Amino acid sequence: MQTIPVHLVFDLLAVVAAAGLTGALLRQGLIDVPGPATNLSSRYFAALGLGVVLGSFILGTANLWLSGVPTIGRSIIGALTGGIAAVELHKHRNGITGSTGLLFVPAFASLVAVGRIGCALSGLGDHTYGTPTALTWGQDFGDGIPRHPVALYESLSMAAFLAVALVALILRWPFFLANGFYVMVGFYALQRFAWEFQKPYAVIIGPLNLFHLTALALFLYAGVMMRKVRR
Repeated sequence: MQTIPVHLVFDLLAVVAAAGLTGALLRQGLIDVPGPATNLSSRYFAALGLGVVLGSFILGTANLWLSGVPTIGRSIIGALTGGIAAVELHKHRNGITGSTGLLFVPAFASLVAVGRIGCALSGLGDHTYGTPTALTWGQDFGDGIPRHPVALYESLSMAAFLAVALVALILRWPFFLANGFYVMVGFYALQRFAWEFQKPYAVIIGPLNLFHLTALALFLYAGVMMRKVRR
């Protein structure tokens, strides 16, 4: 009898957690769906969905091929990058100004916090394992070598961010309400950049791999957009 892949189970749990948390925050009035004044439409969400899918597969697959693994891959950092690129293009073409991303902050953080647990439990075949380590919490992914559980590092990082974000939303911190999405992108990029040094992916420039460079681009984007909000 076939068993359900653990990664799929946690992907589904992550979607349920993200949807449930977002719904609860909407009902409490702590976040809002961007209103008619922003000219959002079904095309906005179509652009977002397309960007997420393309970014996930393009960057995920490219990183594996560069690392000598010729298979189709997915990447959460690619999904975030593709989604941002698609939405910013849509906003530019339709004259939409201001941030429209606060709605997605709790959802993204919970998706990563829960979904990455599935990555950590999926073994070598998931290609999200870390480099060998002698630390006591090193995880054997199936080859008998204790490795950094980088997926769990990322899960814990985003769970901590989610906790702070929820406090900021409940207390209505003005800075977070105006910049929450960019704060999330910047934090995600920073922690992801750090964890990439513990992964066995092929480097492109010096010690930096494709996801290092993507994280740097996201961090720069977050900084530029927060500066625009301040102005």
